[in-house]
Amino acid sequence: MRGWDDLCPLPVPPSWVPGAAVGILSLHFIQKLLFPYFWADLRYLLKVFTYGLRVEMYRLQGRVVTVLDKFVKLAEKQPHKPFLIYEGTIHTYRDVDRRSNRIAQVFLQHEALKKGDTVALLMGNEPDFIHVWFGLAKLGCVVAFLNFNIRFRSLLHCVSSCEPKILVVGADLLETLEEILPKLQKDVSVWIMAKDSTFPSVHTLLDKIETASEDPVPVNRCSANSLKSAVLYIFTSGTTGLPKAAVISHLQVLKGAAGLWGFGATSEDIIYITLPLYHSAASLLGIGGCIELGATCVLKKKFSASQFWSDCKRYDVTVVQYIGELCRYLCNQPVKEGEKNHKVRLAVGNGVRNDVWREFLDRFGAVKICEFYGATEGNICFMNHTGKIGSVGRTNFFYKLFFPFDLIKYDFQKDEPIRNKHGWCEKVKKGEAGLLISKVNAKNPFFGYAGNKRHTEKKLLCDVFKKGDLYFNTGDLMVQDHDNFLYFWDRIGDTFRWKGENVATTEVSDVIVMLDFIQEANVYGVSVPGHEGKVGMASLILKHNASLDLEQMYKQVVTYLPSYACPLFLRVQEKMEMTGTFKQQKFQLVDEGFNPSTITDPLYFLDNSKKAYVLLTKELHEMILSGKMKL
Repeated sequence: MRGWDDLCPLPVPPSWVPGAAVGILSLHFIQKLLFPYFWADLRYLLKVFTYGLRVEMYRLQGRVVTVLDKFVKLAEKQPHKPFLIYEGTIHTYRDVDRRSNRIAQVFLQHEALKKGDTVALLMGNEPDFIHVWFGLAKLGCVVAFLNFNIRFRSLLHCVSSCEPKILVVGADLLETLEEILPKLQKDVSVWIMAKDSTFPSVHTLLDKIETASEDPVPVNRCSANSLKSAVLYIFTSGTTGLPKAAVISHLQVLKGAAGLWGFGATSEDIIYITLPLYHSAASLLGIGGCIELGATCVLKKKFSASQFWSDCKRYDVTVVQYIGELCRYLCNQPVKEGEKNHKVRLAVGNGVRNDVWREFLDRFGAVKICEFYGATEGNICFMNHTGKIGSVGRTNFFYKLFFPFDLIKYDFQKDEPIRNKHGWCEKVKKGEAGLLISKVNAKNPFFGYAGNKRHTEKKLLCDVFKKGDLYFNTGDLMVQDHDNFLYFWDRIGDTFRWKGENVATTEVSDVIVMLDFIQEANVYGVSVPGHEGKVGMASLILKHNASLDLEQMYKQVVTYLPSYACPLFLRVQEKMEMTGTFKQQKFQLVDEGFNPSTITDPLYFLDNSKKAYVLLTKELHEMILSGKMKL
């Protein structure tokens, strides 16, 4: 009887197949061992390349396609899909398109706005912020986003620096308008989001919107001639003190809008935006990102830690935006049942500490933290596409071909890059902190700041590695490890970051020295355990025979500075230490911190509950360190 093998003989593979299988398995293990991030890097690079190729194809076809163009197309394609959800009210793509058309028509009829004119926008988070923004963009205007936290002198500076024809103010910011109105340039036309006004010569917008046409404005008004033309001014604090208007081009808006897509978000996602819309993170990455995806966003008037997760559950949120402080606030909330019962899968932002990152994941479930790095006005961006805790992104040979950058040695005492005997800057080794600089070229331009050529030039480094090369100075110190992950280390110069905002120390000191009993003020940031960023501290020299008036000091800082810029600690010294280049010495003061046990100078603390500066005692110091005293 014949066996089964005789009836159905098994095919014998060619002799090379086992060898090939072993080779493939060996390559797989070698890749896992030596190049563990190969496939993740490849997927990310393909996304970057695909998006860049799409933009380049439009250019070759003679088309300039902006984010606004994409929104208008979506309003035609998916008119009934929710674009904005605000306080329970749904605004569809068609709704937002038509209301922005109405606003464009109002300004077209009542103001002699030309294409390229600037309009300043002072509004909080609300749908009409977006309606006004889009409406003005449809007229070809450059919209300047004003930070509603800043006060009097700084706000007037911001308005004047961008030279607007019109200032539009939200209904909840009329007190701020009242402060600056007497000093505002007479050629600036002021409009408020209200139906009537008690201010002389101030126009109302809401009543006129109701009767305006919903028809689109002529296409030639909003069509962009170049992706490199300005479309926004977004203010950023810098080493010069007062905020600077960063010029944002259509190209930068497109790049920012691609961020959520780059991290894997889709048109089915619902994005929760609690950050202020005057920030590039909320406006470009958040609103722009929703448009790029054709998705829905839930807009919050103001971040609330206690309402965050209930909002996420109520609206089926799948993607959230954060800054580091926001994550810490959420982790500091009392633990509740069902904290992992939500649909959030991505959290996109920057500035979260390693310990908070881990606690956030442990407590709130399998949310992918998508950390990124990017300055508002910068020409370089990193995205942590692998989810490695603590890293702001990752680089490799191919990424540097698209976006050339380097980390260079920096002299902290002289506050400038180190140059060798030949006059060239030197790169740091892996594992060492270096100043991040990004090459400026046709593909990665730097557009600078509005109204101040000197500020633009100060952000550029010339003749870095060879004669004639040009780099953007980010002002940030970074570390690149041996696996090519990048980590934020610190800021240089006279700035520090607190509550998600950049604070310019010179702006704070300028406000303090306005007091008649202050001779000199040296402002710097100090670290507080358990808090991201650094809190403001001011070392003060009193005028001869003058005494410190704490009541007047408190009144001065809260009147003229945004809350996040008010120094929380004061230190009264008899002599101000200077560097060898006659600059105020900050490094020793930063190291000494605010410990009354080791500092003999009088120390004071801004107690918000008492609305006053109080003596910083050892007991109060302990309460601050333990987290019992809210900062």
